[in-house]
Amino acid sequence: MSKTADNPDISLPDPSRWKALVFIALAQLMVVLDATIVNIALPHAQLDLGISDGNKQWVITAYALAFGGLLLFGGRIADLWGRKRTFVVGLLGFAAASALGGAATGEAMMFGSRALQGAFGALLAPAALSLLAVMFTDAKERAKAFGIYGAIAGGGGAVGLILGGVLTEYLNWRWTFFVNIPFAIIAAAGAYFVIREPAGTRNRSTLDIPGVVLSTLGLVTLVYGFTRAESAGWSDGLTVSMFIASAVLLAGFVFTESKVKSPLLPLRVLTERNRGGVYLSLGLAIIAMFGLFLFLTFYLQIVKDYSPVMTGFAFLPMIAGMITGSTQIGARLMTRVAPRLLMGPGFLVAGTGMLMLTQLEIGSSYVGLILPAQVLLGLGMGTAFMPAMSLATHGVRPEDAGVASAMVNTSQQVGGAIGTALLNTIAASATTAYITSHAAGATNQKLLQAQAMVHGYSNAIWWAVGILVTAATIAFTLINTGRPEAGSVTAASGDGVEDEVKIPVVAH
Repeated sequence: MSKTADNPDISLPDPSRWKALVFIALAQLMVVLDATIVNIALPHAQLDLGISDGNKQWVITAYALAFGGLLLFGGRIADLWGRKRTFVVGLLGFAAASALGGAATGEAMMFGSRALQGAFGALLAPAALSLLAVMFTDAKERAKAFGIYGAIAGGGGAVGLILGGVLTEYLNWRWTFFVNIPFAIIAAAGAYFVIREPAGTRNRSTLDIPGVVLSTLGLVTLVYGFTRAESAGWSDGLTVSMFIASAVLLAGFVFTESKVKSPLLPLRVLTERNRGGVYLSLGLAIIAMFGLFLFLTFYLQIVKDYSPVMTGFAFLPMIAGMITGSTQIGARLMTRVAPRLLMGPGFLVAGTGMLMLTQLEIGSSYVGLILPAQVLLGLGMGTAFMPAMSLATHGVRPEDAGVASAMVNTSQQVGGAIGTALLNTIAASATTAYITSHAAGATNQKLLQAQAMVHGYSNAIWWAVGILVTAATIAFTLINTGRPEAGSVTAASGDGVEDEVKIPVVAH
């Protein structure tokens, strides 16, 4: 940050902030697309490495557990070490773990590499978002920066499906891991030379070890509970035990945080209604979106017989909608209307697109139904994601920016785990019920299976519609901050009271 000549105490925006955004966005894209790129390659990797059907879920689960469980710890490390250093270490570690995964010779090596990817991703993701929060201080510039970041956060998963399909079909599954290495090296080198973290934003207080242990174990058991429910059922003894253990551990975490002097997650980060509204509504929206990614991928590949590459490209309208909603609608309106008037309607527009997909049938037209539904989904989610990402650090003290950023990543990660398990279980139950009730009169078993599958998807999508309506209601109800004024940013003073700080903007 530079200073004005007239008043050396007033900080000006970092002249390298837009260059820094390029490398931050590249890193975020790598982390988000990695969550889906491996899904496309999984059948081929399973065959090559001799992974059993019972163990194949651990390729996904090992990443999700490490990433979701360590996010709060990663955010606190960013506040303690410095966001730039944490960002670079996270990138280099992610690249090394990706190289290990691409070179895997057996299932143990694969599972270990995925857990390492998740651990370094948990360092990287909150550091990236909190760097944006402390580097972009002007409201209009902040809106543009978070618009780009929000588009990547929302659309990166679909990009992963395309890239995964291309790499698997034309090279081999190992390249879905190796492709991360150039991404990470370029982003790390750029960050090292370009990013200048503002001074005085670190939190050097003692690390809250009990908080680290309780939050990590609580989140790991929660994510594992939902992951296990998908395969073993909701009434399975271990599944129920995981949910009970998670509730006890997370309750213990909240109690601990209210008592310790330097908490891992200061409760003030959660109790501010705007941030709380963002974490809750965004988590719910991700539940709906992750379930849909899964259903559409299966529908296009199994029912419509699309190749992996065709399936990936079939998601392009959603990506285009997200980019448009985030950068052209959300970013342009962020400084003109209150955030709830972008988030609430955004979730409702996405819900309208989801509502269209409840009409899915075996013979549904891609152009007539799936394409316009995806466009609405993308536009709505892109418009809502942009202010959500910006509000995730609304009013936080600079030393809490890392852990506040980790909370929005945690809500996304836990939401993804819940969405995949919950909606997949609903779909499977509806599919089984359909087969049972129609089996007697069926003459074509293959057709019956396809009809039952699509019936299951449409049932689960109805739930996703309800979840998005709930997310919109929460956004309208809890988020009450007004539009940010041009040239100002909300900051918190030392006593925790939020103040509007006017920051002059100069051309560079």
